[in-house]
Amino acid sequence: MGSTITEKILARAGGLDHVVPGQNAPFRPDHMIAYDYPGYTDVMFRQMKEDFGIERIKDPERYVLFIDHMTTRNNERELEMHNVTREWGRHNGVEVHEGVGIGHQVAAELGYAAPGAFLVHFDGHISGLGALGALGWGVRKDLLEAWVTGAVYLDVPASTRFHLDGGFAAGVDNRDLIHHIIATYGADACAHQVMEYTGPGAESMPIGRRQGLCAMAMFTGAVSAIFNPDELSLEYSRRVARGEFEPVYSDPDATYSATHHIDLDALSPQVVMPGSAKSSNTRPVEDLAGTELQHAYIGSCASGRIEEIRAAAEILRGRKVAPGVQFNVVPTSKQIYDQARSEGLLDILTAAGARVAEASCDFCVGYAAPLQSGDKCISTGVLNISGRMGSTEAEIYMGSAYTVAASALAGKIVDPREVLA
Repeated sequence: MGSTITEKILARAGGLDHVVPGQNAPFRPDHMIAYDYPGYTDVMFRQMKEDFGIERIKDPERYVLFIDHMTTRNNERELEMHNVTREWGRHNGVEVHEGVGIGHQVAAELGYAAPGAFLVHFDGHISGLGALGALGWGVRKDLLEAWVTGAVYLDVPASTRFHLDGGFAAGVDNRDLIHHIIATYGADACAHQVMEYTGPGAESMPIGRRQGLCAMAMFTGAVSAIFNPDELSLEYSRRVARGEFEPVYSDPDATYSATHHIDLDALSPQVVMPGSAKSSNTRPVEDLAGTELQHAYIGSCASGRIEEIRAAAEILRGRKVAPGVQFNVVPTSKQIYDQARSEGLLDILTAAGARVAEASCDFCVGYAAPLQSGDKCISTGVLNISGRMGSTEAEIYMGSAYTVAASALAGKIVDPREVLA
């Protein structure tokens, strides 16, 4: 019986010949990643020293820290938090990446997520690294176990395969796909599993769209998502990888919990209503057309890549954002920001009235430009729960970059296909 790509990655990380779903074992991550945030890394730093007597870590090259939250106010609280992270990194010889973008994206750009690699984080959106054939797993509180012992005990997950045919139509992208999956199969369809994307539709996606798709895996209950490596992802990894890597692939006779076939040509723009990304909250865009808005946002670890910036520019070229709408566009990394600027995309967006900001998680979490009571926003962020982007009395709708940009243009939710037509 064959193995999935996930099972092969974990077998290597566990020093085992093979693993099967449900098997519990310690697995040694290639990299243990975190961003500094109050109550997370500062607590782990203290626990490692006070509770476990660790004065200096072993294998510092396996630890990676990012400063990508609370970077926009330049106040005393931010300075204190980041200084704790910088000092711990200096003391332990751990790389701290600051000012280069959102860690889930930058980890790919800096070559940590080579095909076949196993990476852990306390944040589940690390699953976006599955776009490169790596397994990124958000282990939450168990990250401390990995930081202290160098390994983490996990139950091997089963996999559900999503076989994709066709290609996205104009005005449709990976966000519409993931919301279609949640609406069709349910918010627990892949509980404690890995979503594996296969087929010609998967292979036709650029890396950025794959990353955005994988980054939203948790909203199906999955622990991660992954693509098998292909020439596109291998070429990317050869350019950036920090060392030699060995890609692995699912066997033709691998066992899956389920296989779903999706025709990308048949997808249409989807919008998630305020409250959560659960299946009953997703509607075709036409059902919500006309809903008035005061805010629009493109960014987050699941968006803001060059494909989304191009989509927004395509919608806004030669047009103006509606009066009374604040439209924030936040490229996911400095590298993407620079690429968008070199392509002239940022000029198009600013001429249209959008505000383009440097890479940060702060807009997604409501730390920068927080929503006020009564505000309505359409967003490519990762969450739309009450209070996520500011006031608990604000409403957050979620959609693709096409839908967000078109809605910013109109001052209300609209079908982006109408604008593109």
